[in-house]
Amino acid sequence: MLVTVVGWMLAASVARAQDPVKVDPKHYTVEFENDAVRVLRIHYGPGEKSVMHSHPAAIAVFLTDSNNKMTFPNGKSEMSSVKAGEVQITPAGEHLPENVGDKPMELILVELKSQTAAK
Repeated sequence: MLVTVVGWMLAASVARAQDPVKVDPKHYTVEFENDAVRVLRIHYGPGEKSVMHSHPAAIAVFLTDSNNKMTFPNGKSEMSSVKAGEVQITPAGEHLPENVGDKPMELILVELKSQTAAK
């Protein structure tokens, strides 16, 4: 019984922490990939949201002004507003993003594949 419960817990954890390109190809496109980085183009229309997924540590370059909401696995959420041209370092983790604005949101996300590159 314990083995079954642990198995379900691991499966749930893996299901939550999925690759956004695979679970949400409408919003995530791979623009470039090599051994060091994966570059994603992310586009959300007004009011659109994704599913829970994860990213390694990354650098986000916002191409448009945006208002977004990030919901985390623990149920908490954060609102943020960014301006076009803003650059942010984002830690590795899981989230569910939502464009809560009335205009499309677009950004480039450079995912870092090694911990050395993230420091």
